[in-house]
Amino acid sequence: MVDAPIIIIGAGQCGQKASETLRQLGYDGDLILIGDEPHAPYQRPPLSKAFLKGEMSLERLMLKGPDYFEQSNIDARLSVWVERIDASDKKVLLQGGEAIAYSKLLLATGTRSRRIPVPGTDLQGVHSMRTIADVEAITSELKPDTRIAIIGGGYIGLEVASALRSFKHDVTVIEGMERVLQRVVCPQVSDYFHRLHSANGVAIHVNAVLEAIEGSGRVERIRLRDGQEIGADMVLMAVGAEPVCELAEEAGLTIENGISTDGTCRTSDPDIYAAGDCSSFYSGRYNRHIRLESVQNAIDQGKHAAGAMLGSEEIYDPVPWFWSDQYDTKLQIAGLSQGYDRTEFEGDEAQNAFAVRYLSGDRLLCVDAVNMPRAHMLARRELASQD
Repeated sequence: MVDAPIIIIGAGQCGQKASETLRQLGYDGDLILIGDEPHAPYQRPPLSKAFLKGEMSLERLMLKGPDYFEQSNIDARLSVWVERIDASDKKVLLQGGEAIAYSKLLLATGTRSRRIPVPGTDLQGVHSMRTIADVEAITSELKPDTRIAIIGGGYIGLEVASALRSFKHDVTVIEGMERVLQRVVCPQVSDYFHRLHSANGVAIHVNAVLEAIEGSGRVERIRLRDGQEIGADMVLMAVGAEPVCELAEEAGLTIENGISTDGTCRTSDPDIYAAGDCSSFYSGRYNRHIRLESVQNAIDQGKHAAGAMLGSEEIYDPVPWFWSDQYDTKLQIAGLSQGYDRTEFEGDEAQNAFAVRYLSGDRLLCVDAVNMPRAHMLARRELASQD
């Protein structure tokens, strides 16, 4: 009897890497990759940077050439929606009624842009940025005099601000917390990036809560909770992302800040795995469940899940690392800073090259490196060598 196929739901970088790795590891059975976008798997980080600025073509954005999936005998089904997972019968039910049996199932469903419940989000000119279609919609509306309000001063918001300022657009960033990047970096690093954007002509409002987006059919202004009104022809919602877990939850899988998995990417169902931005896993390194939103984790965990579906029991517990490009500045982060009680500084902020080490007692948790790639690489080695 021929085994049912391995099915991967989610045709992003994680799903693509998992399907590629399965073939590299010798799996020669049927393999189905399902994605709800019309595009083959592509790189997402350039969306808010080079692709938005027109410096990277759609072709270069693609992870593989047009013949890759056929040549690798991977059944890539694009623009296909999964209605539900029948875990008891080990079937995936597609929109339209088709049911496909699986032997193993990988959920690589990623994240979606978080929305906030304020009036006006349905007006024309209000956008998020997670897909190629999002960027194409934004660029189709941009004119030389377009005023853009970005809601959220995190990585995506600031990267988009940087890209749009390169074309001299009028850009305002609205951040509800006390400082930009507050959830991920210390005050000194926040202050540096605040000054960097201000020097490049971005107006930044902190402690500013969006009350409403207003306009007649199309956005014309935003209104803050303190009553201030700011003119805007376009609004970008960049208030973070949330894991796409509905299929998993409806299938009865454990959800804990994402689809909960063990160290082998296995969910609470022994034949269903999860990896990438949608999954949370127990990290012995940090003594808690963590969920990582980064391209490197998506790639590495996709590879790990492929091995696990073929029988590997190796535990996944990486040193997390991230990066962000803003203007000519590269921020590279190794580790997670949550729980730090002190920092150490090295380098020269005035020369735009410095690093901040986050420690808990004598234990290194994280390093932020600004234009200091060597400090970043040494931090990754040091963190990996810790017990």
